[in-house]
Amino acid sequence: MEKGFSIPNASFITSAASKEQFILTDKPIIAVSGKSNVGKSSFINMLTNRKKLAKVSKEPGRTRLVNYFDCGTFVLADLPGYGFARVSKEEKLKWARLLDDFFSDKDRVSRVFALCDIRHNPTADDMQMIEFLYYHAIPFTVIATKADKLSKAQQKKSLINIASVYKCGADDIIAISAETRQGLDKVLEEIEKVLNLPSDEDLA
Repeated sequence: MEKGFSIPNASFITSAASKEQFILTDKPIIAVSGKSNVGKSSFINMLTNRKKLAKVSKEPGRTRLVNYFDCGTFVLADLPGYGFARVSKEEKLKWARLLDDFFSDKDRVSRVFALCDIRHNPTADDMQMIEFLYYHAIPFTVIATKADKLSKAQQKKSLINIASVYKCGADDIIAISAETRQGLDKVLEEIEKVLNLPSDEDLA
């Protein structure tokens, strides 16, 4: 069982299909981004310790809205998944506009958890997202999902590769598994830093 910071009573707030529907809150907003089928819903469910808070779909590309969750001390925003091939160009542009609108007021977002699949090289869409975050100076943390599919040695090699592509340190990437809950403690520590909460070490 994880010690320290936790998210005990997360709940769904609302979905937004346009900037007019984005919520206004005094709480810090942490966004979750990633390509379709990267495991965003599973990540959110692991993070909040709720099995069905975010709906997990077997069909990629189902998240077409910004879904907001109240996590007590902060709000989690699940962004539309990008890069799904079987979606029309018009739909892709609609998603892109929604993301642009979401980040137009970058001060609204305290941190982005940028998810990628640890088993594969980052896609062009992944790179575009990371370059967007770099360009707009939006703080982000790279989360490498599905770590249980690789051995520890394979994980290490893959993290070095992802770090090289993203131009960051391998130690700055958190490998997680929704199946084994690997990396959950590190993600919670990142949230503590974002919220400026005292960690267990500070309290010792």
